[in-house]
This record gives sequence, C-alpha cells and structure tokens, in this order.
Amino acid sequence: MGKKSKKQKIQKSKQDSNSQSGVIEQAKIRKEDYENEIFKLQVELVKLQEWVKATNARIVIIIEGRDAAGKGGIIKRIMERVSPRIFRVVALPAPTERQKTELHAQRYIEQLPAGGEIVIFDRSWYNRAGVEHVMGFCTKEEHRQFLRDCPAFEAFLISQGVILLKYWLEVSEKEQHKRFLGRIEDPTKRWKLSPMDLESHRRWYDYSRARDAMLAATDTQASPWYIVPSDNKKRARLNCIAHILASIPYEEIPYTPPKLGTRQEPKEYVEPKQVHRIIPQLW
Repeated sequence: MGKKSKKQKIQKSKQDSNSQSGVIEQAKIRKEDYENEIFKLQVELVKLQEWVKATNARIVIIIEGRDAAGKGGIIKRIMERVSPRIFRVVALPAPTERQKTELHAQRYIEQLPAGGEIVIFDRSWYNRAGVEHVMGFCTKEEHRQFLRDCPAFEAFLISQGVILLKYWLEVSEKEQHKRFLGRIEDPTKRWKLSPMDLESHRRWYDYSRARDAMLAATDTQASPWYIVPSDNKKRARLNCIAHILASIPYEEIPYTPPKLGTRQEPKEYVEPKQVHRIIPQLW
C-alpha cells in the first residue's frame, strides 16, 4: 500500500472513530479479501488463547446491540478456531423465578472467568439497561440503580485484574428492517424471530432512548464502550476482532512442535469380520 493510500485509510479510520451515531456508510469487501483477513485474525486469536492459558489472564468481552445487529456473527467468527475450554460464550436465558429475587448481577457473576479463561457475554448484565427497561421487566427505580451502580461494579472487576472490553454494535434502522425481512423469508433463520424481537423492531425509538441513557451512564474512562458500525457485517467482524486483539497486551508464546512417535506393531491384530451399519453415502 502506498504512502498516500495508507494515509487516507488512517484519516478515514479517524473519521469513523469520531462518528456520533456509529452508523457509517461502508463499501462492500470482496469475499476473498474477507476470508484472508478473518483467517489472519483467527491465527492471532489462537496466539491470544495460548497467552491467556500461560499467564492465567481473565478476560471478559461484552457484545451488545439491537436485535439483528450482528452479535452472533462476530461471536461465531471468534469461536471458529479456538478452544471452547479457554473461550466460553455465555448467553443466559430468561431468569427463573428464584433468580428474579437475586441481586441483578448475581447470575452473571457466576459466569465470570477463572484464570486462563476468556468469557464472551452474548448480552450481559446490560439487559437491565435495554430489554428489561424497555419491556417493563424491571422498575424505573431498578433501572436507575443499575445505571448508577454499574460503573462501580465494573471498576471492581478491573481492580481485581479482569480485562473488560465492551462493544456496542450499531445497526441502522433501514438495515435492521432489511435483516428482519430476510429472517422472515429464510427458513433457516426464522427461529431467530421471537415475539420479543418483533416488538424490538416496532419500538425502535424506545430502544434508542435506552441505548443513549446506557452509554451516557456507563461509558467511563476505566470501562469505555466501543461502538462497532455493523451495517456491513463482514467489516464489523474484522474491525471488532482486530480491536479486541489490539486492546489486550498479549504476546506470542513460543511453540515447540511435538514429535509423533512410531506406531506400535500390530502384533497379530486382524480386523474382525463384522457387519456394521454404515450411513448412506449420498455424496
């Protein structure tokens, strides 16, 4: 890349970072370029994994955003080539009757990482600032208390050595509507449309107000929110994963390739003449 084009790219990146809405017009990226870049990032995620295991680091990554903003796609690309023993995705269901009487953060605290783990929250304690608040599943006072207390809770986690990263995927009204229609038409995606999703589509501006209040109260110097423009899914995945990697001070752990030993001798072993049920070979 020439100096001029590289400089233009840096300037564009700065403009994107300073966007107020987070919704940015993005050109499509070629599939081949996307696949090459995502593979490079996934190699780095494996290096991050080895560093986390070696140093006993504890990392929490929060992925939030409206329905159809692309949260699942980013998480899927992160998890494709790493170990589920190190990287763990937490997507909690609706609370039980007992959990409704607990402290709000209690069931999320149970999911926090031990040493040598990375936990990705596909929605998190910020449910209280979003769906619970908008849909009336918590009181106005509980919502107010959450916005007041959340920065202190996250500051405590950070003080205990937890690396905390928070991402808000920002999708435009037009693009969300397009994706909802796509889910209705695609039989493999219909399961993604719950009554709650449909209501979130209708109540766009209620969710906008909730988002604004959440960012105003919990975007702190110690625990900032990072906005991920997500109208273009592929660029959102690349940019978000690259930012995660850039935000963690990991180092590559030297790798010593193991040596495969010589296979043992058969010592008169013979495959038994048994009839097995082999699945139909359709391809």
